[in-house]
Formats: sequence, structure tokens, C-alpha cells
Amino acid sequence: MGNIVLTGVISAVIAFTIGFFVRKSIAEAKIKSAEEEAKRIVEEGKTRAETQKKEYLLEAKEEIHKFRSDAEKENRDRRNEVQKLEKRLLHKEEQLDKRANNLERKEDFISSKQKELDVKKQEIEEVYEKQITELERVSGLTTEEAKEQLLDDIKREVSHESAVMIKEIESRAKLEAEKKAKDIISLAIQKCSTDHVSETTVSVVALPNDEMKGRIIGREGRNIRSLETLTGVDLIIDDTPEAVILSCFDPVRREVARTALENLISDGRIHPARIEEMVKKAQKEIDAHILEMGEQAAFDAGVHGLHPEILKLLGRLNYRTSYGQNVLKHSLEVAHLASIMAAELGANVKIAKRSGLLHDIGKAVDHEIEGTHVEIGVDLCKRYKESKAVIHGIEAHHGDVEPNSIEAIVVQASDAISAARPGARRETLETYIKRLEKLEEIADGFEGIERSFAIQAGREIRIIVDSGKVKDDDLVHISREIVKQIEQSLEYPGQIKVNVIRETRAIDYAK
Repeated sequence: MGNIVLTGVISAVIAFTIGFFVRKSIAEAKIKSAEEEAKRIVEEGKTRAETQKKEYLLEAKEEIHKFRSDAEKENRDRRNEVQKLEKRLLHKEEQLDKRANNLERKEDFISSKQKELDVKKQEIEEVYEKQITELERVSGLTTEEAKEQLLDDIKREVSHESAVMIKEIESRAKLEAEKKAKDIISLAIQKCSTDHVSETTVSVVALPNDEMKGRIIGREGRNIRSLETLTGVDLIIDDTPEAVILSCFDPVRREVARTALENLISDGRIHPARIEEMVKKAQKEIDAHILEMGEQAAFDAGVHGLHPEILKLLGRLNYRTSYGQNVLKHSLEVAHLASIMAAELGANVKIAKRSGLLHDIGKAVDHEIEGTHVEIGVDLCKRYKESKAVIHGIEAHHGDVEPNSIEAIVVQASDAISAARPGARRETLETYIKRLEKLEEIADGFEGIERSFAIQAGREIRIIVDSGKVKDDDLVHISREIVKQIEQSLEYPGQIKVNVIRETRAIDYAK
């Protein structure tokens, strides 16, 4: 049994050894074959690399040859261009040389001519001096005296011609414009001509009997004091039978006091508590009446979309007067006149009418706010979002600013027509006389005026000039200067006619 095992082991070892050497010989054969294959591949790679190297070198040489050919061609082209430029420069240099030579010749020629001119100029100056000297000797005048005489002659001639031209131009303008203006204005006045002059500072309340005066005064004057305190109005109780006078510069307060007093007289109960109650009631009635009057005025004028506060201010104008003229009626009249004239002239009727209605709106509160009624009216209309065209019509209606639209000029003319027509306004005798005296004083201040007369209630001034000092041609200039002075110095409604008269009289006596 042991021999068998040993024999098996030895057999296995021998088999393993034989297998090892067989595998080794096979592996060595594979290795050798692989080395040979590797050598073959390396040789093939070297051969291929040499081939590619030669190909790349050949391509590079071709590229270099191509670049060289392109460069040589470009150099040839540039050389040709440079040669052309050199030829052009040479040609220009030749031309410049020729021009320089021509200029030198011209300069020489001009220099010679300039010398000749200088010589001739000197000769002419000598001749001119001799002639001037001879002329001065012959005329007996120096050069300056001759110039002054010539200028005086020219001035007289120009003055005469300008006066004639002014007269002709004015005549033509009057012929063309006066008829049209008269037609438009007369049409406007015919369509709106009313008379409204009213009291300005006092109101009279009628009493049923003189006993009522005592009741109005009350015990120790408590009733009258209470009424005056609540209304801000002075009550004048005098010997006038069955009447009480209310005096106040604020027309709204005066109207409140009048209404309250009439209600108290009708009621019969007059004591401080009742007076206070009636005054409050009258204030409410007057406020409602003011708004109603404003709405009615806007309706009558055909102006819509006014702010409620503007309507109240319009209503207040019903209690405001200017030179005795009711301002609300005056505003309505201006609105109607402006709309008629704007329609005739092809202007914007709505803007003209609205501006005319609101042009004096500042007078409603001018006793409460500082400034002119124009400035106040402009501020109020700006506050209540009126259009720029309407505001311009308001601020230009008294010439505070230059009117730059037809509508503004129409409002200005309508205001003048409404204020200037007979019966529209009244003025005190003292103011009237002062205006006439100032008018004559302005005319008498001009040189050559002999006498002046203000006639037709100050709407015309006739001026008689000294015929020995003033010539016919000077009349136009004198009248225009007097007009300018009147416009700058006086305030007046409408227009003033300046009539300058010159006459020559020859008087002799037969003996």
C-alpha cells in the first residue's frame, strides 16, 4: 500500500515536471514569436514615419514656395504704386514751382501797381484839398458848417415827407378801418344798451311811522347798538320823516342789515335776541340770493361750467358799484358786447364771452384782499382752474399786460364801451373838473401852443397853435406827442380826440 502511494507521488511529480518544461518551451516559443512580430511592427512604423516625414516636408516646401511667390508679387505691386506716387509728387512739385513763379511775378506786378496807386492817391488828395479850400473860399462856409446846413435841409425835407406819409397812411387806415370798426361797435351797442347807475354807500329803509324810530333805538340804545354790532353797518336816524339810513361801504353787509331791519319792522318784535335771529336769517337769505344771482348771470351770459365759488363771487357783484355802475350788470354787458364783436371778427366767442363776464370778478373781494381788482381776479381764476386764454383776457382788460389775442382786445374794447357810453357812469364834479384842467395843462405844456379848450365833457380837446411858430407839417407831430402824453398821464373812459388847429389871419383897417 505504501509503495503504491509513493509510486503515485513520484508519477505526479514527474508529470508535473514534464508539464512545466513543456509549458516553458511553449511560452518561450510564443515570446520569441511575439518579439519578432514586435520588431516587424517597429520596422513598419519607422518606414511609415519616414514616408510621412517626407510627405510633410514636401508640403511645407510647397507652402513656402507659394508664400514666397505671393510675397514677391505683393512687393512688385507695392513697388509699382510707389513709382506711380513718386511720379505724381514730381508732377505736383513741378506745378507748385510754376505757381510760385507766377505768384512772384504777380506780386511784383501788384507792387508796381500799388506804387502807382499811391502816387495817384496822393495827387488826388492834393487836388481834393485844393478843391475844398476853393469851395470854402467861394461859399464862405467851413466843411462842418456846410455839413450842418446840409443835414438841416435833409431833416426839414424828411420831416415834411414823413408828415405827408403819416397823414396819407392815417387817412387810408381810417377809410378802411373806421367804417368796419363803427359797424361792429354800433351793432354791439344796439344789441346791448342799458342804463344802470345806482347808489353806492347808503340804503334807505322806509318806516310805517316815526314811532318806529324809538323802537329801533331801544331802551338806552341797546337795539341800535346790537344791530350795528351784528351787521357792521351804521344806522343814521335823523329828522328824515319815516325813514332810516343805513351806511356802509360793504354792499353785502348793507343789504343784510336792510333785509334784517325790514323783517324786524314787519314782525314788530324788536329786541337784541330777535335782532340776532333776524340778522342770521337775513345772512342766509342774502347768501342764497347771491348764489342765485351768480347762477342767473352765468345763464343769461350763456357761460357754463363755472366753479360754485366763482358763481358766488359773481352774485356778490350785484351789490358792488363802480362810479355808480352796477358791476354785475356791467360784466353781463361786457360779455354780450365781447361775444358780438368776437363773432363779427371770427374770434373765439366762448373765450371772449367768458373773459368778459369774469373780467371784474376781483371787485367782489377787493375791499377784503390787498391788490388791484385785476390782480385779485387773475389769482381767483387761477385758483378755480380757468383757462389761460380767459385769465389773459382778464389781466389785459386794463392794459396791465399787453394783449396778445383777439379775444383779449375784444374784452378790452367791450369794457371801454360799457363804461364810456352815456348814462353808464357818473363822476363827481370835482374829479370831472380836475380831469379837464389836467387835459388843458398837458396841451399847454407844448411849445407853440397858443390856447387849448377841453370840450364835449372832456372827450375832445381843441388846440390852437401860433402860426408864426408852428408850420402845417408840424401839426401831425404835435398831435401825436400830445396823444402820447395824455395816454401816459391820464385815466379816462373811452377815447379823447385831439384836434390841433393852425390858421393865419391878416387884419388891416381902411381909413
